[in-house]
Amino acid sequence: MSEPFARLVSVMKKLRGPEGCPWDREQTLATLRSYLLEETYETLEAIDNEDPVSLKEELGDLLLEIVFLSQVCEEQGLFDIDDVAAGIHDKLVRRHPHVFGDEKASSAREAIGRWERIKNDERLATGRTSVLSGVPPALPALLKAYRISEKASMVGFDWNAPSEVVAKVEEELAELKEAMEGGRADRIEEELGDLLFATASLARLSGMDPEMALQGANRKFTERFRQVEEGLAKSGLRPSTETRDEMERLWNRAKGQSTGST
Repeated sequence: MSEPFARLVSVMKKLRGPEGCPWDREQTLATLRSYLLEETYETLEAIDNEDPVSLKEELGDLLLEIVFLSQVCEEQGLFDIDDVAAGIHDKLVRRHPHVFGDEKASSAREAIGRWERIKNDERLATGRTSVLSGVPPALPALLKAYRISEKASMVGFDWNAPSEVVAKVEEELAELKEAMEGGRADRIEEELGDLLFATASLARLSGMDPEMALQGANRKFTERFRQVEEGLAKSGLRPSTETRDEMERLWNRAKGQSTGST
C-alpha cells in the first residue's frame, strides 16, 4: 500500500473511531449511497469539462467514498480495503489471459469478447443463469438500456446493422403516435419506453454512447436557452407564456449561431 493511500485509510479509521467525528461515526452503507452517487457524477462532470485540476479533486472524493464504505464493512466483519484491492487485482489478471497468460487478442473487440466470456463463466459458476444478470438494477434507465442490449448482443441477439434499428425506431415512434391518439396513459408510457430502448440500441450499433449523446444535447439546449434568457433580459422581459413568440425568435437566432440543429 502506498504511503498516501495508507494515510487516507488511517485517517478514515480515526474518523470512525471512538474519538472520531460524530457525523462520520453515524454513517452507514445506506446513508453513504447518495454521496457515492453524487461524487460519481461530479467526477463525470470534471471529465466532460476536460478539467484535470477538478478531476484530480473529484477522483479523491470518489476514492474517499470507497475507503469509507470499506471501513464500514470492515467494522461489520465483512471485508476490508485490502480485500477490495485484492479482489479487483485477481479479477483483472483472470480476465486478461491475453496479457497475463498464453492467449492472444489482436483487437479490442476480441479482448472484450474474451472478458465477457470469462465473466459469463464466473456468473454461471455462482448460479446466475441469465446473461443479463450482470446489469446492475440501480443504473440510470438510459445507461441500463444500453447495457442490456449490449449484453444480449454478446451472445448474438442483435440487429445486423444500424439501418435495421432505424426502422425499429420508426416503428416504435408510429406506435407511440397511435397510443397518444388513443389517450391511454399506460399505453403511451409503454410505447415511449420501447422508443427510448430502441434509441439506446441504435446508439450502440452506431458506436455511440447514448448517455454521452444525451448529455451533449442537454448542454446544447441549456446554452441556447440561456441565450434566450439573456436576450429577453436586454428588453426587460422574462421567460413566460406571454413572451413565447420572442423566445422562439431568440431560440432560432441562438440555433443559427451554433453548430448543429435541434
